[in-house]
Amino acid sequence: MDSALSDPHNGSVEAGGPTNGTTRPPSTPEGIALAYGSLLLMALLPIFFGALRSVRCARGKNASDMPETITSRDAARFPIIASCTLLGLYLFFKIFSQEYINLLLSMYFFVLGILALSHTISPFMNKFFPANFPNRQYQLLFTQGSGENKEEIINYEFDTKDLVCLGLSSIVGVWYLLRKHWIANNLFGLAFSLNGVELLHLNNVSTGCILLGGLFIYDVFWVFGTNVMVTVAKSFEAPIKLVFPQDLLEKGLEADNFAMLGLGDIVIPGIFIALLLRFDISLKKNTHTYFYTSFAAYIFGLGLTIFIMHIFKHAQPALLYLVPACIGFPVLVALAKGEVTEMFSYESSAEILPHTPRLTHFPTVSGSPASLADSMQQKLAGPRRRRPQNPSAIGRFKKLKIGLHKPKSNLSRLPLPLPPLGTTRHRESGAGSLSEEGAQRGRAKSWKL
Repeated sequence: MDSALSDPHNGSVEAGGPTNGTTRPPSTPEGIALAYGSLLLMALLPIFFGALRSVRCARGKNASDMPETITSRDAARFPIIASCTLLGLYLFFKIFSQEYINLLLSMYFFVLGILALSHTISPFMNKFFPANFPNRQYQLLFTQGSGENKEEIINYEFDTKDLVCLGLSSIVGVWYLLRKHWIANNLFGLAFSLNGVELLHLNNVSTGCILLGGLFIYDVFWVFGTNVMVTVAKSFEAPIKLVFPQDLLEKGLEADNFAMLGLGDIVIPGIFIALLLRFDISLKKNTHTYFYTSFAAYIFGLGLTIFIMHIFKHAQPALLYLVPACIGFPVLVALAKGEVTEMFSYESSAEILPHTPRLTHFPTVSGSPASLADSMQQKLAGPRRRRPQNPSAIGRFKKLKIGLHKPKSNLSRLPLPLPPLGTTRHRESGAGSLSEEGAQRGRAKSWKL
């Protein structure tokens, strides 16, 4: 994952090209300002719209299409996984031919880019279809096994409009595959960024702090400590970065002196900003204070990155400036408003499925498992007989708590279903049939969720 913003200034080599010792004419101040401003704007667009779409994604999806939620354990492991991936790519470029590696990666990102771009433009394209457009439904289903062992591998539902979006995205994909043009690269990069912000959800603010803090160290080490990050960024011919030419005014669309911004510097702060937007909505105050604060903090941090990079003429780890800004500014606002506790106790995953029943307490059932099974069998086998209850017999049974964990008893082996959770049945002395009073109470109660 490229997470460095680099500045190919005078005498630098083209991003993605071999070192040939050639120099470039100096970039004009206007061209540099245009490149930096364009990178900043392209970084803001997927964060803003991706955050808005993440709210709709959290509200509208069902359990099978739930967004990917990043837990604290995932956040702690992510910098290690990213470091191993980055070092592996670096070694691959050093050992094997760069041409064949980029060919393989280009085909891989060609497929992913088409799918990501199609998903991105689908909501916008729906507005252009006429009302009488023949929209048919399709389903792509791949299964493994047969009978009871059948398992779904791919279950993708789409319609005719999705196919049109897929066709338009394929045109961009072919353009990128044949020309590697920077515009096609940016279209795929923007699609990847927007999908990442929309579909990757942090479960709480603490997890976001762990993720951003770990990647803060990762970014600083691999940019300042070694040349691995910059080498991979310049050698990796894949849409994992946004680029914009500094010599666009001189050479037009064929310009080749690029400034670049890694997608990691967009997606990682972006999913944290999207979390704060969902937190704003959960407060139900009709204000988006934390979202706008973190969004402004991102603009400040990225602007500071560009300024320092331009002054020192060296690639900068953008997360070095983005992480303190994106975390610090909202925390200061929460301190001023007295909402720090609410911020760090907010759970985003609790609102993904607002209509899903959740267990709020652990109901109890009186009697041992054996007595429950015996009494239910006798209730169905023999006639119902009303006998007086024996309080001393009732007191001999212990209460069995049933939770969501694996049962410690043999309840799953009972030949008949258990009574509804939340009911209380008493075994009578003697024959052991259920009392009429206990049965009526059991039918009147329900499992409260």
